[in-house]
Amino acid sequence: MVFKWISVVFIALMLTSCAITNTTQSGLVGIDRKQTFLVSQKEMIEAGQQAYSQVLAQAKEEGKLNTDKPLYSRLQTILTTMVPHTAHFRTDAVDWDWEVNLIEEDTINAWIMPGGKIMFYTGIINQLNLNDDEIAAIMGHEMAHDLREHARERVSQAAATQLGLSIVGQLTGAQAVTLDITGALLNVGILLPYSRVHEVEADRIGIELAAMAGYNPSAAIDIWNRMAELSKGNQPPEFLSTHPSYDSRIKDLTKYSARLMPIYEEARKKRIANSP
Repeated sequence: MVFKWISVVFIALMLTSCAITNTTQSGLVGIDRKQTFLVSQKEMIEAGQQAYSQVLAQAKEEGKLNTDKPLYSRLQTILTTMVPHTAHFRTDAVDWDWEVNLIEEDTINAWIMPGGKIMFYTGIINQLNLNDDEIAAIMGHEMAHDLREHARERVSQAAATQLGLSIVGQLTGAQAVTLDITGALLNVGILLPYSRVHEVEADRIGIELAAMAGYNPSAAIDIWNRMAELSKGNQPPEFLSTHPSYDSRIKDLTKYSARLMPIYEEARKKRIANSP
């Protein structure tokens, strides 16, 4: 019985000593929310690489990986152009092992795993007929999720719940369940939507990254107008959804893209001047 109570106290101390920080600089879009982590960044990157490798292996086996070479090359160019500007939000991100791949599938989606592992599906580019500015907006959005370590937040929440259950298990004798970080990442990164707060942060940081790289930040507005058209009014009311409504998202992006236009114009001039 004494051992059980010692275990309970140890778990409780772990919960109360978890890291509370802000992963990024606020930027022009002013993201300064404090975050709480219970899982280390190292664990997340290792698990992210494992989860990403699983998806890559399956896509390669099915003959769906990077089959559209011109489109894949566009993604590589946009990512390469944007990566140096991650230092504006966090200096360590420039040295991450950034990577983008393309799966031949009609799915309208893109996602990222911790450590800069990005995946696009041909469906989101072809069905929305995205130009490079619009791809950069989506790329920036996914990069922002990683810069802010949103997946780490979500997995930390799951870990906190698991630790809480462990406390109950110590008291009742129930068997504890071990947290599978890789499995959790596959759910958080691909299957389950991020929260409204996470989506708004990724939208704002994403268009600032795009603007600094010389891509038009207002392109994100066009994307969500098209997404609204595709949905044919089927999106649930905002208070019932984990994502912002199309209207509120477009309104927010309109406000912040206008703030970023001078940055974009200057960066665009430099990009054109330096192009071959």
